[in-house]
Amino acid sequence: MSAPAATPEQVRTFDDVILRAEQVSKVYPGTVALDKVDFNVYRGKVNVLVGENGAGKSTLMKILAGVQQPTEGHLILEGEPIQPKSPREAEEMGIGIIYQELNLFPNLSVAENIFMAHELTAGGAVIHHGQQEERTRALLARLEQPISPKTLIQYLRIGQQQIVEIAKALALEVKILIMDEPTSALSTAEVEVLVRVIDELTASGVSIIYISHKLEELMQIGDYITVLRDGRKIAEAPMAEVDLPWIIERMVGRDTAASYRPPQHAVERELLRVEDITLPKYGGGFLLDHVSFTLRAGEVLGIYGLMGAGRTELFECLMGLHPMARGDVWLGGKKLEGQIDKRIKQGIMLIPEDRQREGLIPELSVADNMLLASLRNYLRGPYLSRAKEEAAINRLVRELAIKVSNVQNLISSLSGGNQQKVVVAKTLLTSPQVLLMDEPTRGIDVGAKEEIFDIMRKLAAQGLGVIFVSTELKEIMAMADRILVMSKGVITRELNRAEATQQALVEASAIGHELVRKDGSGNGGG
Repeated sequence: MSAPAATPEQVRTFDDVILRAEQVSKVYPGTVALDKVDFNVYRGKVNVLVGENGAGKSTLMKILAGVQQPTEGHLILEGEPIQPKSPREAEEMGIGIIYQELNLFPNLSVAENIFMAHELTAGGAVIHHGQQEERTRALLARLEQPISPKTLIQYLRIGQQQIVEIAKALALEVKILIMDEPTSALSTAEVEVLVRVIDELTASGVSIIYISHKLEELMQIGDYITVLRDGRKIAEAPMAEVDLPWIIERMVGRDTAASYRPPQHAVERELLRVEDITLPKYGGGFLLDHVSFTLRAGEVLGIYGLMGAGRTELFECLMGLHPMARGDVWLGGKKLEGQIDKRIKQGIMLIPEDRQREGLIPELSVADNMLLASLRNYLRGPYLSRAKEEAAINRLVRELAIKVSNVQNLISSLSGGNQQKVVVAKTLLTSPQVLLMDEPTRGIDVGAKEEIFDIMRKLAAQGLGVIFVSTELKEIMAMADRILVMSKGVITRELNRAEATQQALVEASAIGHELVRKDGSGNGGG
């Protein structure tokens, strides 16, 4: 900007920058998370930030939002230096953030979460719940979500909780809004609504910082793109001047086409049989309505469906989480009995959709998280054998290529992709025969997805049965030997890889429950 030969276009671009990070570094013990990073936020534009897990994206956003302070460097907002010491200070400066990991209170209502720390009060003392609920209802209507403001967060599915996080940010009416993976749990229709809201915000002058691992989505909505790798800025460009290979090459420095190659392995004997699983819905009806299917050893079975289709509930029933569920599950010819602990012993294990709340304990180390579900395997008399524990941990760190400098570090110090690998490691240490994976690539980058897919292929080649849920059509079509499509608690169609097309999957996922039950086309076995 001080160059004497600056063109009119360069001057215009600089004048359009509302927020700039200059030479920002962040150093943790043993780790350089950010190394002299420059980052421009253009006024009234969608500013896309990409990079693999561990590239420094979330760290940079936390610095902009006042959650953390830089080790070096400074921030300039509308020409003035700023040093936000807390998220509240950043919000007062006009900077808001939607975090990648949900930050909600499960025992409070939707309205109470949206206005937490920003309560609408009568006379400055008494919270005006009626006004908060009215404002919440308007925000949710803007997002086209029929969620009651009085509903407790704990009763919402993860996609609905993500909608609440977005509504919470919109309630702040900020000048700069950071969206860190805002669509990772949203359906296609909900993403379309969010894109319309983003268009409204930028048209009114709000600047958006947008982080996502869905690269095609970024190319559709982004105006500018900045790429980070290993804590350094690699490139910045107008989105109109780049394409998908340009982005991937700068993110990972290698060809990731192998991420979507068909798995090569033999499919063997029947391993799992599910017969007439039924789960009643509170208030009448069914979340799952007589679901039946089979799984073979060495098979990767994909389950596709929109939010509310019953995919997660099916996995929960297979794990014995719902005492009210009816139906039979047979594993290796033996009928599964009991709830979660017994199901794990019998050889079935779940990698949950929400790894932060259901798969990991953030206050524990990487090692402790890996061992949580299999501690009985390391007993020597009444004591745990540290040598056996260390041998198991080191083996899985090596086999899964988990990037960790010390397994005694907190699990929260790892990137999202490596946290997901730790959840996989915890699962494998229970020696499962069937592995259930609920959205295993949610919130991880293209390189980490490739590694998770590779793990799935290797496990299937070893004779495990793998069932995975995904809302990503490309993933489900490439990875699955066979696909079950669900809609409103019923299997509407079964397809092998040769039959599967995007149109067929989308059409089957939109079939109404009544049509399925009327024509009897749903719930085919294997």
